[in-house]
Parts: sequence; C-alpha cells; structure tokens
Amino acid sequence: MSVWIVVVAAGSGTRFGGPKQYELLGSTRIVDRSIATACRVADRVALVVAAHDLEELRAQFRAAAKVVVVAGGATRSASVRGGLAAVSDDAEVIVVHDAARPLASEGLFQQVIAAIWTGADAAVPGVAVADTLRRHEGGIVDREGVVAVQTPQAFRAPMLRRAHHDEPEASDDATLVEMIGGKVVIVPGETSNFKITTAHDLAVARMMVADEGVS
Repeated sequence: MSVWIVVVAAGSGTRFGGPKQYELLGSTRIVDRSIATACRVADRVALVVAAHDLEELRAQFRAAAKVVVVAGGATRSASVRGGLAAVSDDAEVIVVHDAARPLASEGLFQQVIAAIWTGADAAVPGVAVADTLRRHEGGIVDREGVVAVQTPQAFRAPMLRRAHHDEPEASDDATLVEMIGGKVVIVPGETSNFKITTAHDLAVARMMVADEGVS
C-alpha cells in the first residue's frame, strides 16, 4: 500500500507560550524528530506549518526528497485538510500525526498502519486512563473501557477524504471518520508518546531523550 503521513505542525502553541514544535530535544527540533520518524515509515510526508513559516520551512526541507511542506489553516482540522490536499491521489493509507508528539516510536506508526491493512477504516493508539475522571456538573466517569487517544492515527485514504469533505471540525480525525460510519479500532498506545503542551512536558521529554542517549 502507498502510505502518506501528514504531520501537523501549524499550531501557535498558545498554552506553551510559543510554537513549541521548533523547540530543541537534544540537538534536533521537535518537528524534525517527528518528521524523521515519519520518513522511516512512509512513502511520502506532508508537513503542515503556519503560513508565515511556509517559505522558511520549505527551504529547510528542500533536500528531503520525501517531504512536501504546505500551509495549514486556522484550526487543526483545517490544517489536516491542507495536508490532505498535498497527498497524491494514489495514496491508499494516510496517517495523521501531531508534530508535538515527537517521541512516538516507529513501531507505533507501523501498528496503526497494519490495522488498516487488516480491514479497519481508522486505527488510533490508546492508553488507559489512570486518573479519576469527574464531570464539571458533577459525577464520576467510569474509567472502565475509557482510553486516552493519541496520534499517529491511520486511515483508509478514501474514508479520511470523505470525512473531511464538508470541512467539519473535531479534536481528532478518528472522530470525523466515526461520524460518517467508519470502523475505528484502538491499538495499544505508548505512555512515552505524550503531547508536549507545557514547559514541564518539554522538560520531561528532554530528560527522556538524554537518558536514552539520543540526539
């Protein structure tokens, strides 16, 4: 199957205080680590960045034959659609990954892609929820059967394109696929595959990279 990975790196990092995707982990930026892993798995990679970063990032990735750099939109879903527009029509599997999860392993990408090969419309990594969950209006949420969903998320290409056809919005793409009746399966996620959202998250990620001796 022809596999494309859309790496979403167009966020402004409001909660972080700036565009965290350009912060360093070891000697490489967060976005570079995410792209490197994607390139080891996919035939091609679409990197989605903010419009004001487009020319600079295109220059930086000009030598990377697998990578095409495109502009994102005002929302995450709009940015994914920007990436989808760059994906070739012959792609059979499209994976969507947040650049802010730079510690996702190559094996995790392969797991979600393999689930598409075996018949799923969408495959997402999930990890068990450890904390007690409570609704704002009161009441405990039963943790049984509840998982925290991560990226990379893999999709049958026609299904993902159809899910985005009317330009809907959602916090992730699997939700959009489920909304049009697609079959979504969950594969085991990785606790190390957390999304870097705060300065504390970045500090933890840097310690993990240092402990592994990875630059």
